[in-house]
Formats: sequence, C-alpha cells, structure tokens
Amino acid sequence: MAEIRNYTMNFGPQHPAAHGVLRLVLELDGEVIQRADPHIGLLHRATEKLAEYKTYIQSVPYMDRLDYVSMMSNEHAYVMAIEKLLQLEVPIRAQYIRVMFDEITRILNHLLWLGAHALDVGAMTVFLYAFRDREDLMDAYEAVSGARLHAAYYRPGGVYRDLPDSIPQYKASKIHDEKTIKARNENRQGSLLDFIEDFTNRFPTYVDEYETLLTDNRIWKQRLVGIGTVSPERAMALGFTGPMLRGSGVEWDLRKKQPYEVYDQLDFDIPVGVNGDCYDRYLVRIEEFRQSNRIIKQCIDWLRKNPGPVITDNHKVAPPSRVNMKQNMEELIHHFKLFTEGFHVPPGETYAAVEHPKGEFGIYLISDGANMPYRMKIRAPGFAHLAALDEMSRGHMIADVVAIIGTQDIVFGEIDR
Repeated sequence: MAEIRNYTMNFGPQHPAAHGVLRLVLELDGEVIQRADPHIGLLHRATEKLAEYKTYIQSVPYMDRLDYVSMMSNEHAYVMAIEKLLQLEVPIRAQYIRVMFDEITRILNHLLWLGAHALDVGAMTVFLYAFRDREDLMDAYEAVSGARLHAAYYRPGGVYRDLPDSIPQYKASKIHDEKTIKARNENRQGSLLDFIEDFTNRFPTYVDEYETLLTDNRIWKQRLVGIGTVSPERAMALGFTGPMLRGSGVEWDLRKKQPYEVYDQLDFDIPVGVNGDCYDRYLVRIEEFRQSNRIIKQCIDWLRKNPGPVITDNHKVAPPSRVNMKQNMEELIHHFKLFTEGFHVPPGETYAAVEHPKGEFGIYLISDGANMPYRMKIRAPGFAHLAALDEMSRGHMIADVVAIIGTQDIVFGEIDR
C-alpha cells in the first residue's frame, strides 16, 4: 500500500484572491485544508520606524498608506492621539466633518470589500456596481483634499479646510456630448454638501440592488453559509474587532461603547450577526452601509445650520490663515516655525482608537517632548483577523479559503506596516 502524505501548496503571493501580497502555505489532505500558515512581510514599509524621523504633521500622509481603502479613518486615530497628548480642543464643526468623512470612508471601504469579495467567489456584476458608486465618494474626497485616495485631510486640531461651496463638473469631450454631460452634472450644481446629500438619497436603492444580486442568491449562500464559523467566545479570544466580531454576535462598537468626537449625539444602530459565519459577516456589513448613510445625513443637516471654524486657533499647532500670515509678523513666525520645525508635544504616552471600517484601529504614541514621536505603535485590526485564518479554514476546501480571506476584508498595508 502506497504511503499517502499531505500535500503542501503555495497560495499566493500573487493570487488574485489573496488581498495584497499574502503568501499562504496550505497543508492539504486531498482538497481539504489541514493547516494554513500565513506568511507576511512581503510588503513591509516600516511606517512605525519612519514616524520617529518625521515631525508629527509629516506622518499624517503615512497613515493614508496603511489601510489604503480606509484612508481618513487611519488619519483620525493618529491625530486623536496627538490631540490627547496636547490636550487640544477640536472645534465642533471639525468634529462633525470628521465623523461625516469617517462614515463616507466606511462606505468606500465596504464597497471595495463587497465588489472584491463577490469577484473572488465568482460574481462579476457586483464589482462593477460597487465601483460605480465609489466614484461619487472619491469625488467628495477630491473636493476637500485635492486627492482621490491619499487625502491627508485631517490635522491635529481639526481638518485642513472647510467644505468647498462647489464641486468640479464634467466637461464635454469627443466621447461625451453636451447632452450627456448635462445629465452627468445634474447633481454637481451646488456645494459639496448638496452633492453628498444627493448621494445619500440614492444610496439605499443601490444597497437594495446589491442585496437583490446576492442576499438570497442560491450560489452565494452555498459559498458563504456555514463557512469560517467563529463562536462569540473565540472571536473575543482571537482579538477580533469590527464586523468580524459583530458577525459572531458580540455587540461591540467603539462609536457606542467608547464614543469619540460627536458619535454620542448621533442616532444609529449596531448590526450584529447570529451564527458567526461568512454570510453573517456579509449581512453585518450590508447593514453598516445603511447605518453609515443615516449618520452622514445627520451630519449634513448639522453642518448646513452651523458654520464655524474647522481647525484650532492655537497657532503653535495649526497654521494661521494666509491673509494674516502675510500681514502680521507674529503670524509669519508661527507659520515659519510650524512648517520648518513642527510643533513640540509634551512628554507622555497615549492610546487613541477609532471604529475603523475593519475594526479597532489604534495608535499608541510616546512623546519625549520633541517635535517627532519617540515611539509609535499601530494596532491594526486586520492583523488579528489574519492570525485566525488557520483556525477558520481548517477542515474546509481550498475554494473556501478564498471566501474566508474575502470575508476578513484584509488589506496588507496595515498588516505589513
């Protein structure tokens, strides 16, 4: 009788379903997984070390490049950590703008997750729908920061600038005639707030479209129901956060349990799953679409009625206005010092966390009183989720690994930081 041994296979690092540069070493018995060993480090960019050689403000753009699908949420935790050490008050309008863009970011993240996850499992159409809807929110990013992806919009003490009164419009070209362009610019006539409000009115219909395509789809359910089940106790023991934890039925959300900015003044619900499988995590994220939409609507209403400053008036931390800087020597000195040397943060250590689209994203910061962090440590949600991949995929087929990686919503920028 021939000896039958387990077969070891490389999954990735260039596999289209391995989100980013993940190398999985799978030990297989036939097509059943006995062990999954995730190898990371193929993208390592030393963000935490680089931060020690950059002034506090220079590290803001590094945050965008961690989880490059949830840009402003990463920035949020970082600036909150600095504000804690500086004991800095953030203007209320800036807090509302931050919360609004956090939720826009959550929708952006979940749209990419939904499209990519469906594509991994074999559904093509959802990907195209999701990217159609991401375009509008990318335009909102671009309108406030000038960049569609790496925004660097949040600042210690507030945000870079107030919301613009207009939004760029499409122009006629060889491909699109005047009539088409007029239709495409219909919702771009007013301010950025008008544009985002128009999106929030349309978005619930889009979510219904995704649900029509997937939620009761026989193939989708066969691929996800009962796959990668995690009990509530194991989810907590493994360090799960965000939709991964809530999908297992644990109602934990930092926006409710440890409110920051103005979340305690907003009305929204926390969706939770029942079975802790891939399908429940899908349903949790779908409901998060609707809840984020609710929060954005409330922020828009408040922002319309309440003008005001969007960054602290402490010029040791935030630059003075261009007009004042050119008319006043004192302000010019502040401006010069801020952009050459940066600001000094009092000695101490702190931890600030936000409810990032993927879970709890935290920044642990130590200052020794200099203009650069002494140490910075990032608590990335995806790291704990990837660590559980072995446990989640044992006993499943190779095809199920694809579904499990998809449902974990991994982005390697934050794991290989």
